[in-house]
Amino acid sequence: MTPRRLAVPGRTLAPRPWTTLLLGAAVVALSVPGIARCGEDAAWTSTWGASPQTTTAPLALDGQTVRQVAHVSLGGDVVRIRLSNAFGATSLPVSDAHVAISAGGSSIAPGTDRQLTFGGSPTTTIPPGALVVSDPVPLHVPPLGNLAISLYFPGAVSATTVHSLGVQTTYVSPPGDFAGDASMPSGGTTTTSWYFVNGVEVASAGRPTAAVVALGDSITDGYASTVDANHRWPNDLAARLQARAGGSNVAVVDEGISGNRVLHDFIGPNALSRLDRDVVAQSGARWVIVLVGINDIGLPGAFGTPAENVSAGEIIEGHRQLVARAHAKGLRIYGGTLTPFEGTAFPGYYSAEGEAKREAVNQWIRTSGAYDAVIDFDAAVRDPAHPTRMLPAYDSGDHLHPNDAGYRAMAAAVDLRLFDGRAR
Repeated sequence: MTPRRLAVPGRTLAPRPWTTLLLGAAVVALSVPGIARCGEDAAWTSTWGASPQTTTAPLALDGQTVRQVAHVSLGGDVVRIRLSNAFGATSLPVSDAHVAISAGGSSIAPGTDRQLTFGGSPTTTIPPGALVVSDPVPLHVPPLGNLAISLYFPGAVSATTVHSLGVQTTYVSPPGDFAGDASMPSGGTTTTSWYFVNGVEVASAGRPTAAVVALGDSITDGYASTVDANHRWPNDLAARLQARAGGSNVAVVDEGISGNRVLHDFIGPNALSRLDRDVVAQSGARWVIVLVGINDIGLPGAFGTPAENVSAGEIIEGHRQLVARAHAKGLRIYGGTLTPFEGTAFPGYYSAEGEAKREAVNQWIRTSGAYDAVIDFDAAVRDPAHPTRMLPAYDSGDHLHPNDAGYRAMAAAVDLRLFDGRAR
């Protein structure tokens, strides 16, 4: 798949009478915020994502502004935002939308605010189940930087499309349109979920880029990591890539969902059902890292749903399906081994039978050759003296989810050479 390139102002062109006019138009498009044609020939790459889920306790909004922070992996010179109404029962009106560089908290960096448009209009209405992409705007987005995305909803809205485990502070204003304000006014509230924001895409002139997508459960979603610190293992992987000499042209997109399973829905759609939406549809996707299956093993016992008990063989067959479908789309797919869970604080989640399933799935991931490569997350965080348990230094305390140090160890287990020679 050969990406289209971003038009570059100042590039040498053939001496034709209309050259000056075209060049002037390109310069204007790249210098004026909100111009729909800005970046239309860009090679877009997803740099941040939040997989949409539904919720039984939606946030109720009424004429309010929501400011959300997205920690990008790859930087760029042009940006656009994806908004999702995946689980909305009615159309979703958005009357004002802005993107800016975050200055911390609810504040934005001076001079970076850009109003977003949709087909040239500052407003958009998203049909039920649909997704919209904003027009591109010129904004220098640094790698590993934080973007503030502000959305104003003019009427009563039930936020049924959510990413519940944001591990990031979201700011909800009192009534009013504050999308372009330097900071959110007092009198609002905060949450640690994301609402309607589905992804961020960037482009840079003359620079080929690509993305690796992390498909997983709460361990990929960053459960128990420090809020607002961006210590999920995909964040740490992105930081490692950027630390390479000369930086990196590879983005890391976190598409984890807390509670996710291969074969059954729980908090969010199962991994098989969301592969196309959350992985294949990502702009610039070249690689996939899969870390999912431990909830297929543990949740039926924890929630008393024996009808959802699955065997190791059924989990493995689900992984085979993920591999086959990724390969059919030209993606390379890497299998992550399931991490230890003995002693977990969630009653009924761990059992000796479940441990046998985990070991069987890991044995298959390591030895079958089905995946293009194996990332041994299990070996990275287990206790050598007690391999069915997590190393205490990496344990968040619930004996299932790593802490910040554990997530760093997981990221360190990824061979960065897996992403060489593919961004072209």
